[in-house]
Amino acid sequence: MTRAVRAFAPASVANIACGFDILGLALQTSEDGRATLGDVVTATRTDRTKGPRSRDPVTIAAITGDDGRLPLESERNTAAVAANALLQSEAPDIAVTLEIEKRMPLESGLGSSAASAVAAVVAVDALLGLDLSPAALLRYSLAGEILVDGSAHADNLAPSLLGGLVLVRSLEPIPDIVELPVPQGLTCAVVRPHINVNTREARSILAPHLPLPRAVAQWGNCAALIAALYRGDLELLSRSLVDVVAEPARAAAVPGFFAAKAAALAAGALGCSLSGSGPALFALCEGTECGREVADAMAAALENAEDTECDRLVSSLPAPGARVIEDDPVPAPGP
Repeated sequence: MTRAVRAFAPASVANIACGFDILGLALQTSEDGRATLGDVVTATRTDRTKGPRSRDPVTIAAITGDDGRLPLESERNTAAVAANALLQSEAPDIAVTLEIEKRMPLESGLGSSAASAVAAVVAVDALLGLDLSPAALLRYSLAGEILVDGSAHADNLAPSLLGGLVLVRSLEPIPDIVELPVPQGLTCAVVRPHINVNTREARSILAPHLPLPRAVAQWGNCAALIAALYRGDLELLSRSLVDVVAEPARAAAVPGFFAAKAAALAAGALGCSLSGSGPALFALCEGTECGREVADAMAAALENAEDTECDRLVSSLPAPGARVIEDDPVPAPGP
């Protein structure tokens, strides 16, 4: 049996404007397919009868790339909590040690905690040869996301695990995930200003109740976006990328957001909004060249509004999800 396995889970964009908590897409971060923007988790099988923490099913040996911000205690770490949920259900007599490589910034709006949880369960599943279903892997990953965000939502987890652009129809009684078509040539431009937005705090500012007219508008936009994807109708897709629920409450946390959104649309973007809770912004575009121009325009607007630098990324869509990897070099820091 394999004694150690490394798995990579990519960054993701959640909500995609009108799809709060139910839509997400994976980001492709290198043309040659190397595992770059995302997280890598190495899982090693250990003997639970040895060592001072022999009762712990999951221990963390090391975390790199986080500037010392993430906890090594298994009960407080997203990856460890997800791995523990898997072990408790599928292999209660087995213990593992995790090593976590953060290849993306924390609190960026790009699914950092989700990538950790997904990479951990994919690594442990492969290590033990369980061959669990995507629905099972997603269910165990949710335990880690709940730890961080305080709620169960899979709009980052599902695309990070499965790749592509996905709809989370339901999480109960088991996750029901719909993989959606992506029109040819669609790209995603992402810009991340060097500030942080805490997801749990960003969720807490949302109104607990939604007026019916606003809810109807959001449902209409989301339904039209799904229709546009199936029809390959970029004009309808553009009209649908409107968020009347989360963006109005969260935009103030990103100085220059409205200027950046206007700049993206002026540069040819089909639509633009916050990536998850921010601070990253995403824009869907037709073609790579348009994506680059839109990313430059968004970054310039954000940098003019606030004395901060921005990282840029243009991702072809659809992008692959989590997978087991061989050793590869750690890339230069990205968005």
